[in-house]
Amino acid sequence: MSTAAEQLEQHPHIDTIRRYYDACNAADADGVAACCTPDVMHYFLRPGTQPVRGSEHLGRYWRKVVGLISAEWRVEHAVACDDEAVIEWSIRWTSPDDGKRRIWHGAEWYAFRDGLISEIRAYYDADPARSTGLIEFPYADRGYTVVD
Repeated sequence: MSTAAEQLEQHPHIDTIRRYYDACNAADADGVAACCTPDVMHYFLRPGTQPVRGSEHLGRYWRKVVGLISAEWRVEHAVACDDEAVIEWSIRWTSPDDGKRRIWHGAEWYAFRDGLISEIRAYYDADPARSTGLIEFPYADRGYTVVD
C-alpha cells in the first residue's frame, strides 16, 4: 500500500510536470510545448524577468536557458488536486562568470486546463552569485538535490 505522499506524487498533474521538466532538461522545446496549453503563462519573481507567454515561446525560452547555463531541474516534492499542483524543485546550473556549479531551490504553483499546464508561478531567490535555498534547511539529509 502506498503512502498518502506517494499517492500524491502519482497524480496525473505531477506526471505532466515531470515530463515538462524532462523536456526542459533535454532542451526539447517541442516537448515543453506539448505539456502546456498554447496560451500558457509562466510568471517569475526576479525583477526584470518578464512573464513568458505561449507554449512554443516557453519551450524556446528553456532551450536557451539550458544552453546558457547547463540547467538541470528536478522535482523534489509535489502535491496536486483538482486543477492545481505545487512542487518544490531544484535547479543545478553552471555560472557563466566563474564556471562553478551552483544550485537554486524554489517552489512553483501550477494551474491545469484539460490536463495541460496553463499557468506556472515560480517562487525562488535567484541570486546569480550564489546557491540559494532555505537557511539551515537540511536539504541533503532529506534527500533533496545538492551541489556535488
